[in-house]
Amino acid sequence: MRHEVTIEPYLGETSKGSRFGAAATVRCFVDEQTRTVRSPGGDDVTSGSTVFADPGTQAPPGSRVRLPSGRVTRVIQLADHDGGGLPTPDHVEIHLE
Repeated sequence: MRHEVTIEPYLGETSKGSRFGAAATVRCFVDEQTRTVRSPGGDDVTSGSTVFADPGTQAPPGSRVRLPSGRVTRVIQLADHDGGGLPTPDHVEIHLE
């Protein structure tokens, strides 16, 4: 895990806009590659970056993420990859806007 990002978990909407939790620094690997992913609403959207982090990393869709470049973006979707005890690299894949 060569990079660090800051994740502010999305907590929901208020009358004043989006609400976020406390920022947490997460060690990860950042892949700045454009790809198409499916949003939680079922739409195909373009992801500009993907973060690969340790299992258990919390970043619900809508969370705010600051990349090593300083760019601030939002989480589109999160996928847990767990090999169930097999010798595979367990991780969380976080697709960002």
